[in-house]
Amino acid sequence: MINYISSGFKWFFKLEAASGILLLISAVIALYVSNSNLSNLYFNTLDKYVFIGLNQFGLKLSVLHWINDALMAIFFFFVTLEIKREFLQGELSSLKQAMLPIIGAVGGMLVPALIYIVINIDTPSTLNGWAIPSATDIAFSIGILSLLGSRVPISLKVFLTALAIIDDLGAIVIIAFFYTGELSFKYLILIIITFIFLVVLNRLSVKKFVPYLFLGLFLWFFTYKSGIHATIAGVLLASVIPHRKKEHDFSLLIKVEHAISPYVAYFIMPLFAFANAGVSLEGLTVSSLLEPVPLGILLGLFVGKQLGVFIFSYVSIKFGLASLPNNSNWLSFYAVGILTGIGFTMSLFVGNLAFVNNMDYMDGVKIGVLSGSLLSTIVGFVLLLISSKKK
Repeated sequence: MINYISSGFKWFFKLEAASGILLLISAVIALYVSNSNLSNLYFNTLDKYVFIGLNQFGLKLSVLHWINDALMAIFFFFVTLEIKREFLQGELSSLKQAMLPIIGAVGGMLVPALIYIVINIDTPSTLNGWAIPSATDIAFSIGILSLLGSRVPISLKVFLTALAIIDDLGAIVIIAFFYTGELSFKYLILIIITFIFLVVLNRLSVKKFVPYLFLGLFLWFFTYKSGIHATIAGVLLASVIPHRKKEHDFSLLIKVEHAISPYVAYFIMPLFAFANAGVSLEGLTVSSLLEPVPLGILLGLFVGKQLGVFIFSYVSIKFGLASLPNNSNWLSFYAVGILTGIGFTMSLFVGNLAFVNNMDYMDGVKIGVLSGSLLSTIVGFVLLLISSKKK
């Protein structure tokens, strides 16, 4: 009996779509719990403060902040490792290969932001959320695409993966430059000093992760205290993890990436989704979706993403800057563009940063992100099914 159950778990976790399915399940559970008799327990637990550290060197944060600032730093560390590997050795290492997803990602970030700004132009207090619909959830979007298996050409999966990675890089830049609080000069100096030590480890080709991790913990603490969002520490740490130059050389980057991948996919991201997707639906009406914040996010994700990705990609292909992915057609390519509108975890994360000083808008953010991502999932999936049958 135990072997039978464990074999089922092993089968599930081998699925490409497993992480995306877990994210969906986590969001559904969060919505259910936050609208049940357990809602007070759910929100009170997230607001409970927990101290982690030793004596003076430590922090007391709410459970929600530990998830969003500490665990998400690990997520951004992992994402940056992926980005670095792809640019050094993967699908983005060649300019010709990278051109289409780069141009598509730029369109997929600009158009949703413009739509949000147009809708919120008359409410200055909500304009800070312009970047929320610009994000793509790589795990969820790839997971949905993977559900179709061999009916979707590998080239489209590669395109979506590369675009989502570039999208994540854009999100990192946006967070660093637009969602940074009041800076502390003292801690900025400490960040620089710590980073220099990390660079020295890289130059010395240190192949053990422990020294990097030790300095990384200090880097995260200094970053949190500096006013820069703590997740940027994960980005800085990943940037100095050494990668192999030749195929058979040892790569600490690949070793670490493979080691933490399951923890990110099956623990950190589902936990983040569970902690951030909960929203009370009491009193929710159609008019609630027409308020500037949820409407801007909904239209940004569902309309802006697909139009931005497709139009920018179409123009680049027509001008000969890039080519349509192999074995695909315009309908299937457009359907993948729709899937980039699955913002979910990344959009929720940016929303928390955008309205950190005005949490009254967070319910609207969650409603907009969930509805926009759901529409993008359903329409994109159905369109891919139709396009695969036409072959």
